[in-house]
Amino acid sequence: MKAVQIRAYGGQAEAVDIDDPAVGPREVLVRVSGVALNPLDLKIASGSVQGFFPVQFPYTLGTDVSGTIAEVGAEVAGWSVEDRVVARLDPTQGGAAAEFTTVPADQLAKAPASVSLPLSAGIVTAAGTAWQALTEVASLRTGQTVLVHGGAGGVGSFAVQFARDIGARVIATASGAGVDIALKLGAHEVVDYKVADFTESISGVDVVLDTVGGENEARSLEALRPGGLLVALPVPPDVERAVARGLRAEFVFHTSAAGRLAAVVRKIDDGAHILLDRMLPLTATPDAMNHLRDGKAAGKVILVADKIV
Repeated sequence: MKAVQIRAYGGQAEAVDIDDPAVGPREVLVRVSGVALNPLDLKIASGSVQGFFPVQFPYTLGTDVSGTIAEVGAEVAGWSVEDRVVARLDPTQGGAAAEFTTVPADQLAKAPASVSLPLSAGIVTAAGTAWQALTEVASLRTGQTVLVHGGAGGVGSFAVQFARDIGARVIATASGAGVDIALKLGAHEVVDYKVADFTESISGVDVVLDTVGGENEARSLEALRPGGLLVALPVPPDVERAVARGLRAEFVFHTSAAGRLAAVVRKIDDGAHILLDRMLPLTATPDAMNHLRDGKAAGKVILVADKIV
């Protein structure tokens, strides 16, 4: 089968022929339909996170996958051939960017019925992270106010929708066309961060979801009410700085969880929107990664496996 691999950290991704994967007794073989790229894929490929996610080479790229089950392991119950599924693969193993991949059966969720199968790969990490941050870490409640940085981005676009559905007041930051996107997704208020300083107009919020990090983290503390919570995504926050100001700070380390993914699938089928930047054939993985690295993606970048050549 074809797969897109790297042979060293910083190496060029290339399509190669490899053996079909063997299916373990508690696994299923998935015929890949879509692969969603994430910033983590870039970090793994560069080697910048090898302390957390060491990999062995050659390494088949990709963690977020959608497809149909082609084979079921001997000890697997509840899944059948031709079931449409989504899953997140172990980042240290990768394997999504291929014609076929194996997935532990306990990591599977049914794919959304309301969107195309390739597009459904776009919910796995981005929507899953937003759901984990808001419902598991922040325990966001009806009537609270949340500030979502990057409200038109991969995680932020889902966070805006999920927070609105929870019943929170949603303020987002975005820029350019992203302002209208965040408003259409449900934000009550959007601050164009290239035009205005959000700290001058926003204060007293219960939760800040920081998808940016760096200086943005420190400035976000100014927007919180006493006892408010900063939820950080890019890197662990400075907890001591937050506590010194009477605030809280938590880090979201996204993990695979079939139950969480199933909850996200229900939100998509209930009408949540997947913001798509572009779909490309699997063999265009290097171009897709460069596009993501340049920060030009306005939504999810999806690789479509049935267009592999």
